[in-house]
Amino acid sequence: MKESIKALVGHSLFAMSLHTALLKNTAVVVAFHRVRDTSNPDALSINVETFERYCEYFQRHFRVVPLRNIVGMLERGVPVGRELAITFDDGYLDNFENAAPILERFDLPATFFVVSQWIGTDVIPWWDRQAGVRYPWMSWPDVQALRGRGFDIGAHTRTHVDLGAVDGAAAELEILGARRDLESGLGAGVDLFAYPYGRQNNVTEANRTLVRAAGFRCCCSCFGGVVANGADPFHIARIPISSHQLSPHQFGFELALGRSVLDA
Repeated sequence: MKESIKALVGHSLFAMSLHTALLKNTAVVVAFHRVRDTSNPDALSINVETFERYCEYFQRHFRVVPLRNIVGMLERGVPVGRELAITFDDGYLDNFENAAPILERFDLPATFFVVSQWIGTDVIPWWDRQAGVRYPWMSWPDVQALRGRGFDIGAHTRTHVDLGAVDGAAAELEILGARRDLESGLGAGVDLFAYPYGRQNNVTEANRTLVRAAGFRCCCSCFGGVVANGADPFHIARIPISSHQLSPHQFGFELALGRSVLDA
């Protein structure tokens, strides 16, 4: 189905409140990476104007809550119902400069999952190097300021390692080490975790156990899907959002009809 038709159907579903029935007993967690205007849109970027439209859309159609609220509901066995949590991965500076002010304008909470050893560095990850681009990371004062402004900070390993490919002491260093890095840098507890790359094969069950043992309350993926009643907080599904979705209405179509899951 063409994206324009998906957007039209999605708009109709939400305008007529049909999503209320379609998304009953579910929560939604979305994941962004970069929020910046660029002449070369890619799978990790969304422009500032479109991000603002998403925020307006979320505010209008969902109960937007911090991710930790959804985690708490799952821990206590409380039914979920159209809650939505906003998250960001990696720790790009544009999250601080562009996304945070828009979130504050709409009074929306969010969680920023950062790669602890990339904060304040000049590291260029392989995907940016491959694309011939370089985007700066947040500094420690930026991350501290986000927390001070009421946003949550979560761990995304120390070096964005594939937890489906490493195990044992190396995996523990990435998982527990990230928590220690962040707690040291923030002077506060950190108990939310999202594993890098986010596909089904990018974390093993042994490493998911290490996430729990490190004191985290959740483990978030990023290959799509919704969070159903009774879901395991260590198997939280997230829907990645990028320039590939032409509008929030296309997102709504894919979400309401269960087509938000990516191929693993």
